[in-house]
Amino acid sequence: IRIGDGWAQDAGIYEFTMGATGDVVKARYTYVYVFEDNQWKIAHHHSSVMPEGIDIAKAITEDEVRGLFHLWNDALATLDSDAVTKRYAKSGVLLPTVSDIPRTDYDSIKDYFDAFLLKKPQGVILESNVMIGTNWCQDAGIYEFDLLGDKVKARYSFIYKYEDGQWKIAHHHSSMMPEPLLAASAPSTSADPSTVTTLPDAEVRGLFNLWNNALATLDPDQVAARYSKTPCLLPTVSDVPRTDYDSIKAYFVDFLKKEPQGTILESYVTSGPDWCMDDGIYEFTFGATGDMVKARYSFVYTKDDDSTWKIAHHHSSQMPEEVVAKASLETAATV
Repeated sequence: IRIGDGWAQDAGIYEFTMGATGDVVKARYTYVYVFEDNQWKIAHHHSSVMPEGIDIAKAITEDEVRGLFHLWNDALATLDSDAVTKRYAKSGVLLPTVSDIPRTDYDSIKDYFDAFLLKKPQGVILESNVMIGTNWCQDAGIYEFDLLGDKVKARYSFIYKYEDGQWKIAHHHSSMMPEPLLAASAPSTSADPSTVTTLPDAEVRGLFNLWNNALATLDPDQVAARYSKTPCLLPTVSDVPRTDYDSIKAYFVDFLKKEPQGTILESYVTSGPDWCMDDGIYEFTFGATGDMVKARYSFVYTKDDDSTWKIAHHHSSQMPEEVVAKASLETAATV
């Protein structure tokens, strides 16, 4: 407190309890009061969040993003499922190659690696597409694993977030290369801080509807327009990563002939400043045939130059337990 002639100041720390939510929040404050019309009035009020609670952007280069894979791969080499699971964030999501079940906590992720590590896996990245945001980054592409002498390729998406002073895996989606699987199973007939936005979970899930509505137009340009300027699409039925407008449009020229409409069955959302992620399981009804197909999905959305939310990354894969016969899972497995 400071007191002057006709003015006074009070500065310090206060705490608010938000009755609507029950949240308790600390902040720093400064009040300057003046004596006006025989009353003490607030001439100045400055309130700010506690600075150590602010997420400061952690710089990372594209090469360093690719290097994060080696931390995970080195953990695989220990054959210790706890060491591997510790590479995942507190709210990490794993959509593994040979299990339909999304793994969304430490125990379920560890359970998957208990079995997978029996194959003594070691991976090599063959193709990588990197994107970097504020305290998050993405590496998506194709990797190959050595599993007790067998070589297996798969498509991957890693989303890393900076958590507790380390880069951790917030999201990991791995799927088998779809074209060989389809051939085998085919039927005989062929930020400025002032503008930073963190979306609530419901709004993140709502972004799917914009893409789904674009599908309903059956116009591949409208669908491709839902993707960002630097996108990465790993589609359900093509081995080729699509990383620009033309290649994404080309994929949807064929896909839209099936008249697809999707519904989300399971959703797991993560949000940060000007980015968000929705991953889980969706189901498509194909109007052209009446078929219904489930698949696993990952969407990463970012704000475009015009402040609209666009799809920066989309990884879609068939449910692995349905595609691969139970008896062949062990020989086809990779993470």
